[in-house]
Amino acid sequence: MSKLLWNPWHGCKRCSAGCANCFVYYLDGLRDRDASVITRSKTNFDLPLKRDRHGNYKLPSGSVATCFTSDFFIENADEWRAEAWEIIKQRPDVDFLICTKRVHRFAECLPPDWNDGYNNVSLAVSCENQQKADERLPYLLTAKAVRKYVFAAPILENIDLDEYLATGKIDMVSVGGESYANARVCDFDWIKNIYSSCKKYGVKFDFHQTGANFVMNGKHYAIKHRDEYSQAKKGMEILKKI
Repeated sequence: MSKLLWNPWHGCKRCSAGCANCFVYYLDGLRDRDASVITRSKTNFDLPLKRDRHGNYKLPSGSVATCFTSDFFIENADEWRAEAWEIIKQRPDVDFLICTKRVHRFAECLPPDWNDGYNNVSLAVSCENQQKADERLPYLLTAKAVRKYVFAAPILENIDLDEYLATGKIDMVSVGGESYANARVCDFDWIKNIYSSCKKYGVKFDFHQTGANFVMNGKHYAIKHRDEYSQAKKGMEILKKI
C-alpha cells in the first residue's frame, strides 16, 4: 500500500457490509466530524501540482493512494472529478492508485480522452465478501484500465477469487483486516486461500494488514493498530514458505 496520499475530497456514504466500521467514520468521530458529509479539500485538491520553494513537487513521483478517505466515483463528487482528472494528467510520473466500491459507475465517470486508460492510473476494486466480489469484479474485468487490482479488505469471510484470477486480467490482490473499534475477525486461513489462488494463476499478492482482530491457527490476537502492518509482513513470510 502506498504511503503517499492525495485526498481531493473527503467523506463517504456507507454502501455495503465492509463499510460498517469504516476507518474514516471512526477517525472523524474522534474529531466530532460527520464523515457522511462529502467535502472538496480546501487546501489539497491540487496537491499533485503544488511545489515547494525550490520548485520541486510537494508530492513526489511514485505510487499515490488517491481518495482513500472517500470514493473517487461517489456521486457527490461528480462536479469535481473532471478537474481531478486534469490534475492526474499533468503528473505522468505518478501512479495514482484509485480504490473504489463503486466500480459500477466507473465507465460513466471517465474523461473524454481516457481511451484504454491513463498509463498513470491503477484501478482497484474493494470487496469484503463473496457477494460483493461477485457483484463488483465483473465490472473490473471489463473496465478499461492499464492495471487492475483487487483489494479484499476489510476481508470478512473466505472469498473464492479463482474465476476472476483465471482470466489473466487481474494484476494484483491485496488483502487486509479491519482496524480500530469493533473490528471484525480476519482469519489467516482466508488469507492463505487467496494467496494460494494468486500463486496458482501467477498474480501478485500482498497482505497489507492483519486488522485489529486477527485469528491464526484458531487463536485470537488483539493487534494494536501500529502493529497491524508489521504483523502482516510476518504473515507474508509464513505464506512464502507454503
